[in-house]
Order: sequence, then C-alpha cells, then structure tokens
Amino acid sequence: MRLWFETALLPGGWADHVAIRLAPDGTIAAIDIGAPPAGSANLGAAIPGLANVHSHAFQRGMAGLAEFRGNPDDDFWSWREIMYRFLDRLDPNDVEAIAALAYIEMLESGFTRVGEFHYLHHQPDGTPYANLAELAERIAAAAEQTGIGLTLLPVAYRHAGFGRRPPERGHIRFLNDPARFARLFEASRHAIAALPDANIGVAPHSLRAVDHVELGDILTLAPAGPIHIHAAEQIREVEDCIAALGARPVAWLIDNLPVDERWCLIHATHLDPREIARLAASGAVAGLCPLTEANLGDGIFPMPAYLEAGGRFGIGTDSNIAIDAARELEMIEYAQRLTHRRRNLLATPDQPSTGTRLFAAALAGSARALGQPHPALEVGAPADIVALDMGSASLLGRRTDQLLDSWIFSGSRDAVHHVWRRGRHVVVARRHVARGSAEARYRKTMEKLLGR
Repeated sequence: MRLWFETALLPGGWADHVAIRLAPDGTIAAIDIGAPPAGSANLGAAIPGLANVHSHAFQRGMAGLAEFRGNPDDDFWSWREIMYRFLDRLDPNDVEAIAALAYIEMLESGFTRVGEFHYLHHQPDGTPYANLAELAERIAAAAEQTGIGLTLLPVAYRHAGFGRRPPERGHIRFLNDPARFARLFEASRHAIAALPDANIGVAPHSLRAVDHVELGDILTLAPAGPIHIHAAEQIREVEDCIAALGARPVAWLIDNLPVDERWCLIHATHLDPREIARLAASGAVAGLCPLTEANLGDGIFPMPAYLEAGGRFGIGTDSNIAIDAARELEMIEYAQRLTHRRRNLLATPDQPSTGTRLFAAALAGSARALGQPHPALEVGAPADIVALDMGSASLLGRRTDQLLDSWIFSGSRDAVHHVWRRGRHVVVARRHVARGSAEARYRKTMEKLLGR
C-alpha cells in the first residue's frame, strides 16, 4: 500500500511530498521524499502516533458523573468513592464495551498505543472469576477489536493505606495476595499473546497499597518489562508517606528501589527540588495526565524545573474524563502559564515551537515508559501514522512546526483525519471503522448501568 502526504514529520525533520509504502507485516517498507502523488490521495500531514502512558479504561463510563458537589471538601478522595460505586456494577461485558469505546476515542485523537493500568480483577463481591484473567482478556479483546497497541499493566493492590491498613469495601475487586497475583500476571501475559506487538509490564499500585516487601516480590515478575506506580499525586499521600516511611514517596522509591528507565512514576505531582533532580537523573519517566489531574484538583507538575534537569515525561488519559491527545499536551503548557503568568514556558532557544517540543518529548517519553522503541516514520518501524487534515480550519496555511502548534493549541479532534496502527487503517475520515458497532454496545451498557 502506498500513502502520499503533502508533508511528513520524519526523524530528520519535516519533508514535503512524502510517499510511504507499507509492508504486509504492518511496518514501513519505504519512504520517498519529493515523490509525486502518482494517483494517490493527498492525506495531508503525517506524524507518528503517540502512546497513552496511563489509562483506566472502565472509568470512561463514569466521565461526568462526579461533577457535582458532594460535600464542602470535594477532592480526589471523595471522587474515589463515586468511582468505587460505579465499578461495583460492572460485569465483564461492560468492561469490554467501555474499553472498546475508550480505545476508539484514543485512536481518533492521535494515540496509537495505550498503557492499561489494569486493577479491576475480580467479581463485585471480591471473588475471583473462574478464569483469573477474565477481565484482562476483555481488555485484550477491546484492543484487538479497535486495533490499538496494548501494553498491559496488571496492578498489584493489597492494602487501603500505609502501615498495611486493612482494605475497605471499595477495594475488594482489586485485591490479590502475592501468590495469586503471580498467577494473575502469568494469565494476563497469556491473554495478550495473540495481539500484534503487545507487551506486558507490572504495576504496584502505590506505596500505600503495597508495602516494601511486597514491592520486591512484584518486581521479579517482569524482569525486563515496564514498571508503573502511582506516586505523589496528592499532598495527603505525601504527608502519609512521610509519617509512615520517613520520606516523601519519590525520594523513598529512589532510595530503596532500582528506579531506572524501565520505571514510570504516574503523576509525581508533588516533588521537592531534590526529588525533581533525582527523578530526572534516574532515567525514569514522569507519567503526566494533565486533564485528569486538573479534573481531580491534584495540583500542577513542576515542569520547567524538571525539563531543565533533563527529565523525561509521557502523557496519559488516566480517568478518561476527556480523551484527546492534543488537549493533554495543551494542558501541560497552560498549567505552567497560569502558574507563572508567562507564555511559551516550555519552548527553548533550540526549539522555539512549544507544540513541537511538547510533542517530541511526549512521543519519546511515552514510548520509553511502555517499553517500546522510539516511534518514528522510518523504514522498518511499525506504521503507526496519524494524518492531520491540512484543510481543517485550524491548520489552514500552516507549515512545518506551525502544524503541531496549531493542532495542539487551536485545533480540535477533527484535525485528525486518518490513523494507521501497524498498517491497519483504523480511522478513516475522522471516524474509527468500528465506531458504529462499538457505540451500540456502549449505549446498551450505559443504559443498563445507569438504569435508563
């Protein structure tokens, strides 16, 4: 198959009149610069697909249900109670239907891979399914139906808080002792085995949900895969960690575990200056989820200082309150503008395009966090290609880096016109090819869950 683009972002920069030939195995077979259309449609501007570093797919179904004031002190912890009540209703069919729509929306917005931080394991009463990996298989099925690349991150969860606080009712669908979690992990590895280029990592939920002994056991399960953990999302979490362990969460992790490029610390919102420098130096990725962090009132990540120290970051959709790759990138910069009352804080003299710097950093960091090679439009790479419509209102007349700046800061989802995931044409004229059937399943699921 031959695709022709008016312009494309290649490893060496923007190039015009680019023909990309796809191999039968879904990789890029050839790239010709300065090529004539030769009967091929003009597909606009080609950029590599982004990886979504952190998703809880089932939460797409509750997006918008927590936007009312439940008490005078609404925060992350009160939101969490609503989330527990929602997930208490979900059966395997519901999980699959919600995940499929979430993955479709990710692809339609420019994500071509997802890191699924998968902690919903058991039946509503906490009893394991006969197939321990039942819900992991449903996540894999949603990925197969939609074509998105999958990095599955089975989550280990034991306790309600620091000091091995006993679990509460809302936790029972997450819980496993070490032996059962090891079996779950292996069953999850089998669940994704048939998916093209899927991989698996491990996710101790947080320092409050697993203790240091359990952490050591968990890490042995994926000796070469990615390691993800929530860290320092909430000020209360930081305070509780200091009280229990005598150190802040990120400092404790770096002091006590081999934190390196395999690690992704999700959120890492509340860092002191020494933690900023140490996290940057470790090679780990900060997994930022700006729209969710804003929705939950988490706080603002110290991005200028972190990038100055050489830190790496990826982006994720987390609670899936809104699924939009460009908006996640936009929010990173806008949060800094609101904090510092200046503009273009994340651009540099070497890279004055704010959108390009954000996109390039997130492209590299998200792939690293999911154990993937650096995404690029180059021969031999997976054909994960996002085509931006240069005829859309927000991109008219734009060239080179202006395309990324305009897509991120003034565009809308309709700027993403086509998407190929490992050579599979999954988004055609702004719409995923399976959207109709997925929406029908999702509608039935939500009517059942919400009693309408």
